[in-house]
Amino acid sequence: MRFLFIGDIVGKPGRNILRSALPGLIAREGLDLVVANAENAAGGSGLTPVMAEEIFAAGVDVITLGDHVYKRKEIIPLLERDGRIVRPCNYPDSSPGITLAKVSVNPRTPNASAREPVTVAVFCVLGRVFMRPVDCPFTAVEKMLERIGGDAAVTLLDVHAEATSDKQVMGRLFDGRITAILGTHTHVPTADERILPGGTAFQCDVGMTGPHESILGRRIDRVIETTLSFRPTTFDVAVGDVRLNGTIVEADPATGKATAIHRVCVTKENLTNSTSSRSTPSPPTI
Repeated sequence: MRFLFIGDIVGKPGRNILRSALPGLIAREGLDLVVANAENAAGGSGLTPVMAEEIFAAGVDVITLGDHVYKRKEIIPLLERDGRIVRPCNYPDSSPGITLAKVSVNPRTPNASAREPVTVAVFCVLGRVFMRPVDCPFTAVEKMLERIGGDAAVTLLDVHAEATSDKQVMGRLFDGRITAILGTHTHVPTADERILPGGTAFQCDVGMTGPHESILGRRIDRVIETTLSFRPTTFDVAVGDVRLNGTIVEADPATGKATAIHRVCVTKENLTNSTSSRSTPSPPTI
């Protein structure tokens, strides 16, 4: 099976290119599942119910979140009932929201014997280096794997962390036990995508879906002014050079191991090249 993990969707520009690019990308790449980090979708910080539905309507099947999970308080009731949205699993147990999404997928494959539905488990975790204090991410992931047990053939972990060291430790520690360990939060794609020795697809950061003529998605002038003068400004979302960044992973449902990984970048200029005559797969069920 093939799935796409889309990096942090930032503001309206990120949502717009997602809506424009994703249908063609699903068709061209033969994707069975799409997961996206959307913790920056609402004005650059947080997520609202309306924007969550917009993202799902664009073709995303599961949304992961990060340290801005509760920036928009109106999202909290939705977090507690919608199994397609997951909050970080190393927040306290009393924190609102669901920590695990299980998706039933019918992979498109020429091998008829492999057409049985595949259960995919999706979850996310926060790092600790240069981040707000949270529970141990490594212990939390271990507990999540115990919870999943044998219920999912394929697993995807979004490591929402600042430090590449946090992410690399996570990759090496759980190599062979998780299908794909992919990073978010820094908004800058890394060129270290690879299949680790145990069969886990790994990348420190899949990048940002939003305006790249910016500083991490925000207006350059505003960020520079505050950085140099300490004078508070509003870090409005920028608008230029909008791109969709993500990573596609191929996995063998029989083993739960990844077999291939490659980066994806779609710009406004090459949107016309993101379509093909290949059919769109049936939506997975939660």
